[in-house]
Amino acid sequence: MSDRHISQHFETLAIHAGNTADPLTGAVVPPIYQVSTYKQDGVGGLRGGYEYSRSANPTRTALEENLAALEGGRRGLAFASGLAAEDTLLRTLLSPGDHVVIPNDAYGGTFRLFAKVVSRWGVEWSVADTSDPASVRAAITPKTKAVWVETPSNPLLGITDIAIVAQIAHDAGARLVVDNTFATPYLQQPLSLGADVVVHSLTKYMGGHSDVVGGALIVSDQALGEELAYHQNAMGAVAGPFDSWLVLRGTKTLAVRMDRHSENATRIAEMLTRHPRVTRVLYPGLPEHPGHEVAAKQMKAFGGMVSFQVEGGEEAAVEVCNRAEVFTLGESLGGVESLIEHPGRMTHASAAGSALEVPADLVRLSVGIENVDDLLEDLQQALG
Repeated sequence: MSDRHISQHFETLAIHAGNTADPLTGAVVPPIYQVSTYKQDGVGGLRGGYEYSRSANPTRTALEENLAALEGGRRGLAFASGLAAEDTLLRTLLSPGDHVVIPNDAYGGTFRLFAKVVSRWGVEWSVADTSDPASVRAAITPKTKAVWVETPSNPLLGITDIAIVAQIAHDAGARLVVDNTFATPYLQQPLSLGADVVVHSLTKYMGGHSDVVGGALIVSDQALGEELAYHQNAMGAVAGPFDSWLVLRGTKTLAVRMDRHSENATRIAEMLTRHPRVTRVLYPGLPEHPGHEVAAKQMKAFGGMVSFQVEGGEEAAVEVCNRAEVFTLGESLGGVESLIEHPGRMTHASAAGSALEVPADLVRLSVGIENVDDLLEDLQQALG
């Protein structure tokens, strides 16, 4: 199928981009090339450009082409984890003495990478409320090479206007990096809004079944893509063939899953706003959310993540997590099953005591695709 015929609608692109039928057998699903090296047709005579699977693997290539197509980018690169993708990106873009603006509400692993790893390399960073353009401008210095954004953010579901912050970053000579894990390219496409790099934890919605760990970078600048590919090969934290195959399977159903995630999350958020034990609900689909208008402008729907705060403080929040039954107590997110967690003690424990510390009474939900009535009943009994 030609690009002309698969580029009109996301759902079709998700199924066909990168998924060329196997030329030998006609298999409609790309094979798992579980191989480390490739026979060469004479010294330097590579078949299809493959020589060693750290450098390139046909199954990974299929996934990378699929990811680039879904995000509207020129180059996609798949990694062993989201943090491996982030680390490769930072070591490609930055040198000792450079500066990065990071959000005041970011994934704990991303914060740990900046605070405990990259900073030891001589890279400076400062925190900004990326939902406030003035805060971003104030945080930028003459040494700023990148502005990092999560939208929606993890775990407080903050919303950043990508187009505005992209212009601020570019005016300062910096690149805008957007972690699109929560939204996915089905709901939001940052490159079309001016971002330079999109980051994904493929572990989450892109894989969608809680059975794979992976990460990705997608860019619209071919030269930057080549530079990232060089570092990917040099550093080596690549996605394996079976992991690539699992994510490629997941992207085929991304659209229908995200529709259901978003529908279920909306129902749950609305119920939580009415519950007497809930003091605050964080979901960009609610009209009262401070980022609702921006989210409605740049997102197709509002996603499957909901956070809320409960009366009674930290212990009450922990008890809600422990009482849930249909919602599984566990870290991560984006699978077909619903998950519940206490960010302060779990995914964001690394941010304790910092500017990114999360409220102790916060509960985060990854709303799955189960029957929503069962999910509502479970939360109501967990809240008591």
